[in-house]
Amino acid sequence: MHESSGVPDVFDPRIYAAGIPHDRFRVLRDCAPVARQEEPEVLGWPSGPGFWAVTRHADVVRVLKDSHTYSSCLGATQIRDPDPADLPFIRRMMLNQDPPTHGRLRRLVSRAFTSGRIERFGATARERARQLLAGAIDAGGEVDLVRAVTDDYALLNLTDLLGVPPSDRGLLHTWTERVIAYQDPDEPPVLDDEGRPFNPRSPAMLAEMFGYAQELAAHKREHPADDVMSVLAASELADAEMEMFFFLLTVAGNDTVRSAAPGGLLALAAHPDEQRRWWAGEVGADTAVDELLRVHPPVLSFRRTAAVDTELGGQPIRRGDKVVVFHASANHDERVFPEPHRLDLGRNPNPHVSFGDGPHVCLGAHFARLQLRVLHEEVRRACGGLDLVGEPRRLVSNFINGVKSLPVRLREPSAPPA
Repeated sequence: MHESSGVPDVFDPRIYAAGIPHDRFRVLRDCAPVARQEEPEVLGWPSGPGFWAVTRHADVVRVLKDSHTYSSCLGATQIRDPDPADLPFIRRMMLNQDPPTHGRLRRLVSRAFTSGRIERFGATARERARQLLAGAIDAGGEVDLVRAVTDDYALLNLTDLLGVPPSDRGLLHTWTERVIAYQDPDEPPVLDDEGRPFNPRSPAMLAEMFGYAQELAAHKREHPADDVMSVLAASELADAEMEMFFFLLTVAGNDTVRSAAPGGLLALAAHPDEQRRWWAGEVGADTAVDELLRVHPPVLSFRRTAAVDTELGGQPIRRGDKVVVFHASANHDERVFPEPHRLDLGRNPNPHVSFGDGPHVCLGAHFARLQLRVLHEEVRRACGGLDLVGEPRRLVSNFINGVKSLPVRLREPSAPPA
């Protein structure tokens, strides 16, 4: 809690190592749906001016849809303010732009995410899931599913879609860890000459990735293939836009599934009744995947900046204020989801915001849903169920809802449910 105001703190990234702080979000939704949050120094990162935490579903959707009032460009989309010198660089990314500029880039890149191309990757993803799960079962049945299955599944699917050679796949993993896990003590920060951590989205930290993107694009122009980078390399994107898209697709494309896959499996392991329904074929795959995404959204929060003076949830918002929407809270809003803390794989309707809403709704949502559906179907085919055999370890982050370790026992296919 903030001692001065009694408002629950949902900023400190260390809170999320124990899971989504549902009790804090419930207090905010009920008593202070748009609440002022302090932004103290944490884990070596400097303090900030504070922000408004938006926790009710209706207000979250309102902010995400209204890009005129709540800008992605003014201060970018992370809670921490970027270095002012880095802001023009960060604004090159589609994620940190507003319409109409955002729409132009989105239209260009959406050509690469055709339903036909994505569906063709479905067969590859299924075979990959089968191989990884077979290896986990051969290892004795008790495994860390993150290490044995889901990390590789997400990364290898992404590199296939992008067209990254197998020999370079480790680079994408390194770059993703650097950007996503920067708040986690298990990922040592890169420090400047004065001992301060570098922003992982700064030009200095992304130079290596950008150089690789240009090399890969040049290769694809000479040797085009059925992959996203071949399409982007032949498009009208400027070099700087190409670099930022490679960054966005590498990080967001990998970590969406990398976070959602173990999160969904953890939810199944923690809810044996719903697990039985899934294994018995009583619920459809699409509704099941959406419910697992609702209870474990891959992204916890996103920031906007007020472009004009406005009002939200009874609070006056001034131009320049940081406004942070919490997807994890909106997905458990009792005003929208009956019994929100009950896993219901048949839940319908299910208007979760795990992929956002409005103009910035996730470009790769269809690709992510496909991968998750295939994985859950293959887990069901490969074993008789999941039992937790240890505490999962979660990412220290107020941005990504990551699972670093998920120790489970994979039951024999004929074994009765526990």
